[in-house]
Amino acid sequence: METFLATLVVFGIVVLAMSLGAILQGRRLRGSCGGTGKDCECSPLAARECKLRKAREAAQEG
Repeated sequence: METFLATLVVFGIVVLAMSLGAILQGRRLRGSCGGTGKDCECSPLAARECKLRKAREAAQEG
């Protein structure tokens, strides 16, 4: 039980330190692509798949 509590305290301190670092640096939380409204930089294959998906969606709408 003591090991569990010690581990819980250590993880709590780490989470607190990480959140304080993010707050003090003024960074906003964002997705893997940098947030909304920005295009992802990805591999050529992933970019091709994205273009095909967008073309299919446009064809279904119109």
